[in-house]
Amino acid sequence: MSLRGDPLKLFRHLQSVMLACMLALSAPVFLPAVAVAQTSHQVVAPNYDEWRVFAERAERLIDLQFTSDEVLAELRADLVVFRGRFLSAQDANATRIATLREQISALGPPPEDGASEAEELAARRAELSEQLTQLQAPGIAAQEAFRRADGLIRQIDLIARERQAEALLTLWPSPLNPVNWVAAVDSVWGTVFTFGTQVLGALEDPAHLREFRSNLPVVGFLLLAAGFVLLRGRAWIERLVGRLLDEGGDRKSKRLLAQIMSLTQIIVPVAAVAALSSALVLTSLTGEIGAALGTALVQAGIGYFTARWAGRQLFPVHESRRAPLQLPAPRRREGRFMANLAGLFLGLNVIISTLFDPARQSDAANAVIAFPLMVLAGVVLFRLGALLSRHFQLVAADSTETRFFDRIVGVLGKLAMIIGIGAPLIAAVGYVQAAQALLYPSIVSLGLITLLLFLTQLVDDIFDLVTHRGPDDPAALIPALIGFAIVVLALPLFAIIWGVRPTELLEIWQVLREGFRIGDTRISPTNILSFLIVFSIGYLATRMVQGALGSGVLPKTKIDKGGQKAIISGTGYVGIFLAALVAISTAGIDLSGLAIVAGALSVGIGFGLQNIVSNFISGLILLIERPVAEGDWIEVGGTMGTVRSISVRSTVIETFDRTDVIVPNADLISGTVTNWTRYNSLGRIILPVGVAYGSDTRKVARILKEIGDAEPLALLDPEPQVHFVDFGADSLDFELRLVLSDVGFGLAVRTELRHQIAERFKAEGIEIPFAQRDIWLRNPEALRGEAPPKAATETARDPRDENARTEMRYDEISDTDAGGGDADGGR
Repeated sequence: MSLRGDPLKLFRHLQSVMLACMLALSAPVFLPAVAVAQTSHQVVAPNYDEWRVFAERAERLIDLQFTSDEVLAELRADLVVFRGRFLSAQDANATRIATLREQISALGPPPEDGASEAEELAARRAELSEQLTQLQAPGIAAQEAFRRADGLIRQIDLIARERQAEALLTLWPSPLNPVNWVAAVDSVWGTVFTFGTQVLGALEDPAHLREFRSNLPVVGFLLLAAGFVLLRGRAWIERLVGRLLDEGGDRKSKRLLAQIMSLTQIIVPVAAVAALSSALVLTSLTGEIGAALGTALVQAGIGYFTARWAGRQLFPVHESRRAPLQLPAPRRREGRFMANLAGLFLGLNVIISTLFDPARQSDAANAVIAFPLMVLAGVVLFRLGALLSRHFQLVAADSTETRFFDRIVGVLGKLAMIIGIGAPLIAAVGYVQAAQALLYPSIVSLGLITLLLFLTQLVDDIFDLVTHRGPDDPAALIPALIGFAIVVLALPLFAIIWGVRPTELLEIWQVLREGFRIGDTRISPTNILSFLIVFSIGYLATRMVQGALGSGVLPKTKIDKGGQKAIISGTGYVGIFLAALVAISTAGIDLSGLAIVAGALSVGIGFGLQNIVSNFISGLILLIERPVAEGDWIEVGGTMGTVRSISVRSTVIETFDRTDVIVPNADLISGTVTNWTRYNSLGRIILPVGVAYGSDTRKVARILKEIGDAEPLALLDPEPQVHFVDFGADSLDFELRLVLSDVGFGLAVRTELRHQIAERFKAEGIEIPFAQRDIWLRNPEALRGEAPPKAATETARDPRDENARTEMRYDEISDTDAGGGDADGGR
């Protein structure tokens, strides 16, 4: 029977996968210690004779077509043990092999053909090469055996997948055919008769009766406790959680406590069901079927109460903005009811699968027994899908842009509706196992999705409580990353739910653990984890050193701010580089094997990233030479502003418009840069002034000189200068030149000087001219509405008539064209 069609096996595998996931998560923590132990102690060589005998037996069993699944599972488990030994043995003598290779390399390259070397060197080289070959032999043998074991495991997995697919596509008799109902009735009657026979036999057995009497007080206590919890305690817990949620409101501590307490809605009732199951077993009167039924009751209780809890999470009693689904109260009530029914049908399916073992019943009986419950579960799944789709419709109608979560909910709703209709239909045809593989995993998946939503919300609330983040604050990154990690870790659970065998997941982990090889270097999760841990420690140490330099050491020195920034940045680059080298060395990654690959990649990367590398080198030059520092007023490529920050790739300039311009560092090194304030803040300003023709030029110069001398920011040496620069088209042009102590106030000084010049010129009667133009109209009569004058008629002249031609003299041509270079004679 396949895992997809057997919910009982599904629950058992879900329990086992939790343990497997915990082992997988804890394995990376212990693997580094194991690796250290292996490097310090010699690895024990596997018994290859035993392996060859076992491998031949395994190959014979695999070749047999009728080998049972149980035998193949046991065979695979043994193969996994052998493969693990071979994987550990592959790195045998790794330290000694590396030492021998360094010794051989120290002897220099081997002589070319026809050449010779000293006898002592040749003998030593041959001796070391022989030792190297002997030390490499165990690792090579382990690699060969590992590949053989891995191939056999893959072959067994392929057989299991083919059998599983074949079982899903098996056509059973249609449950709608009344002929098949007889087989189902016989199966039910046979199970009831067997159970009754076992109970009656236990009642007639004195030993069972004595055991029942001795366990009667315990059985009574368990029954009373289970009944009280199931009838009254469960309702009290639900009311308590609801009261905490109502009273909590925006109080994060109470809301978090209510969420944690809500888990008791699963734990306490399931404990009561477990007590009921134990009481049933302790009676010693139920026989084998009763014992199996007790185990199934616990599994059914887990399914039912988990579904009930999930329903209250997805469809809360009271309306809340934090609810995953935004639905009106009637729809939420329907959702809770449907969730309860989904859990009930899951539990009943587990009980039916236990009482009526599909492996012992006929296909017709299995189809008829499973079909009614599948129809009911399909209806419930369809209604749940409709509620999910309703949520998406309401959200889409209220907002112009929907969240990714809401779109996913809409897609899940449509899939649930399709499966809820399609699964019973294909079961009615006869593909009952395929229908079960679609229907029940879909319901369980919805429950797991609800659990993930609960965990992510719980993480978010804990983060809010710790950091005191308000409801109006932007979303934090850390809870989002933790939520993403939770979803990723839940992927194996989804795979188990949908029929992937736990051994296949462990096989994926084995592949990751084995890693991959590049040349003679094997990179595995252990190496990566060691690298990340050491590099993180080095990175944090670098940041601590940078913080200490920036806050405690450099501010006490006479180094300017730009130099302090350069030292801190340089310390960061050096620290990160050293952390990477130490992490690579600690992880045991041999970079010599990657040299050829890195060399080949560097050529292509060099062409594609040459601009980035150029900017990086330019950034280092800027930090070392410091021609430009933070806070400088510079002008580069038509951009003028203040340097705000300098990184290894670019420099950010804040213009006077308060906009940031990102300039590549290469432009600052290769281009022309004007730095107004690098070594001092002195700077000269030039103020052009024009006066009307006829003004006293000496008086104008004296007034401008007095205004310049009165400026407080102007230096006395050199003193302000006034120059009579030109006779302009409309004015006599002067320039007032001043050197300011702080050129940053240049615009303000220019404004104030212009005000003073305008006031003095007005007081002294000096006119500041403006451009004037004379306009001549060719036909002013048109403006007055008069008719244009008639032009004098002129007799047309024949150009061939010599008397009619205009006389042209050389002097006229020379006078006319002497001042221009555009005449034909200038060509």
